[in-house]
Amino acid sequence: MEAQLQQFLHYIQFERGYTANTLAAYHNDLEQLQDFLKEAHVAGWEGVTPDLLDDFLTSLGASEYNPTTIARKVASVRSFFHFLFTEGVISSELAEWLRQPRVGRRLPHALSEEDVQRLIQAADADGTALETRDRALLELMYATGLRATEVVTLTLQDVNTKEGTVRCTGKGNKERLIPLYETACKALQVYIQEARPFLLRDPGKGSLFLNRGGRPLTRQGIWFIIQHYAKKVGLEDRVTPHTLRHTFATHLLTGGAELREVQQFLGHASITTTQIYTEVSNQRKRAVYDQAHPRAFSASGGPSGDPKEPENG
Repeated sequence: MEAQLQQFLHYIQFERGYTANTLAAYHNDLEQLQDFLKEAHVAGWEGVTPDLLDDFLTSLGASEYNPTTIARKVASVRSFFHFLFTEGVISSELAEWLRQPRVGRRLPHALSEEDVQRLIQAADADGTALETRDRALLELMYATGLRATEVVTLTLQDVNTKEGTVRCTGKGNKERLIPLYETACKALQVYIQEARPFLLRDPGKGSLFLNRGGRPLTRQGIWFIIQHYAKKVGLEDRVTPHTLRHTFATHLLTGGAELREVQQFLGHASITTTQIYTEVSNQRKRAVYDQAHPRAFSASGGPSGDPKEPENG
């Protein structure tokens, strides 16, 4: 990894003619990425996934960096991975998966509980085999906070609806067991018993989620499914598979879960990555406070004037 990093720095210095200050910034940004990947037990650049890059972006948001610095670091990483792709070091253009954050927007977006309910219920319109699958998929992702890459690798044996758990193997082959709420269990039971047999073409296939051709659902397939229902309820600009992961973590913390517990559910190697959700949760609590507290409501444009003094003191 270090040799390929140095090759890139040599390229931008001598072929692109970047200044010494720009070169130093790239070096610092990419060493930070390399340290993050080492902590996640990634041995080579070819082992980097879109989900890892998304986690790296989340870890930047949890830091004290200003939005402009975060945007610069992401630009450095995007340039580097484009270089690795053109050099044949990695087989896919990972730079396309790492979104460039808008300056001034640091925190991951989380849906409200009402928006989650609307999104999930949108998959109930006709009750076809595909919609039954989609309902189970959405319930599972909100119930567990699993990455899309983790969802597509789930097998039937990984889900235990009687005990209400799902077993997931995440980064570094680390296994974690995540609880399922009752509604998610019921949605999965209906899908497995009634809808999945209609999609199944090869009885030997053990993948949990199948596409209309009977093959295992892909990461891209999950993205299209979520976008389909998000568009139906007017949320298409606000929802991706990772949004459901952000929402899962934020809602747990808002509901009183401990940070370490959320870290374990998400499968984060470092608690620093999870800490970003504390800030998101606190902002949501602040919004509720400002809307609900009489004095806060008055100060923000609600009914004016001090509360009346009690008549009898």
